[in-house]
Amino acid sequence: MTTPHPYAPELRLFGITGIPQVQNGDDLAALIVDAAEGQHTPLLDGDILIVTQRIVSKAEGRVVPLDTFQPSPFAVQWGAQVGHDPRQIEAVLQESKRIVRQARGVLITETHHGFICANAGVDLSNTGGANLISLLPLDPDASCIRLREGVRTRLGIDVAVVMTDTFGRAWREGQTNVAIGLAGMRALRSYAGMHDLDGRELRVTMPAVADEVAAASGLVMEKLAGVPAAIMRGLDYERGEGSARELVRPFERDLFP
Repeated sequence: MTTPHPYAPELRLFGITGIPQVQNGDDLAALIVDAAEGQHTPLLDGDILIVTQRIVSKAEGRVVPLDTFQPSPFAVQWGAQVGHDPRQIEAVLQESKRIVRQARGVLITETHHGFICANAGVDLSNTGGANLISLLPLDPDASCIRLREGVRTRLGIDVAVVMTDTFGRAWREGQTNVAIGLAGMRALRSYAGMHDLDGRELRVTMPAVADEVAAASGLVMEKLAGVPAAIMRGLDYERGEGSARELVRPFERDLFP
């Protein structure tokens, strides 16, 4: 077996198994640190800790009974039309700033965070109960900051944290993980002013690094596998106090508002 070139780019990605069912009020950082150590892949300085929205919502009390929501007339009407529980639809409405599209049984909405996605990120799957519904964390960036501080307190190391959720994409089938919260890294990397391999100056190239991290994590955090967190190691990311809100295109610049 030949040895890779010492400068060949390399990343490592570990799914974290053994995290117990998360309950409201749990110390999520402690659960993750213990699980990572238990499978002999402890977090190291400079790693990126990636967590699903669902376990954060559970720990923060954002998984609630459906009966929390009293359906409005619109929710009752739309629910009857598309065959969905009107309480779930009411939850979507309350978690939304506006309805972007309403067609074919789907509500595409803008959440109060500014994310545009199906059903405001409200979901019935993997909630831990038949009558429970999951809502996005109130402030995903703040949740990531707390997780980062929790890891630093326990291990004395500095990691970045990315929170993911699964979104569809315009013009493309299927879904992929995207970043809805982060801490300790910049969300975007601008190449403006740099030159490509042909010497041309780049003007608008700006990779969404946090989204790329989130998407990669989906390969080891498969939805049905019960793996709600992962570690990425080896990425040369830009450290800083980033925010997932940087990934949201302003309304005035959106060609498809």
